Amino acid sequence: MERGSKRVDSPAVAHAAVQAAVAEARRRLPALPTFAGGRSFGGRMTSQAQAISPLDGVRGLAFVAFPLHPAGAPGMERARHLADVTVPILFLQGTRDKLAELHLLRSVVETLGPRATLHVVDDADHSFHVRASSGRTDAEVVLELARTMSAWFFAEGEFVPVT
Repeated sequence: MERGSKRVDSPAVAHAAVQAAVAEARRRLPALPTFAGGRSFGGRMTSQAQAISPLDGVRGLAFVAFPLHPAGAPGMERARHLADVTVPILFLQGTRDKLAELHLLRSVVETLGPRATLHVVDDADHSFHVRASSGRTDAEVVLELARTMSAWFFAEGEFVPVT
């Protein structure tokens, strides 16, 4: 993104960026619980980085629109590495996301057991856009995502007052 290129970096470069971001967050806010994650590709690269070598001090991972498979090519290969992630995981996923058929993602979450949580947003696509017929606005969906993540962070983070 910094280069302005439409082509994403290699996984190795993305993993290094995740590690650097976590290290910087821990340096700047050492008293707060640290969570990592991302949207789509960013979430997948964060999960891979965590699976390869646990990110220092990270208490959980949160994924917004985890890209389980390419559009039109359902599969679960992109989730294999999640078995090596030992911290809690939150998946926020829309029911119309073409990059994660819900029945497949539910299967992944079941396999991960109690450390994985799935929050499903009805009628949302990969960008969490909802149709007008859903009766909700995109802004309401974003608020739902923020509230869900906040509640999950507090539940998993064992927050203590910062003095």
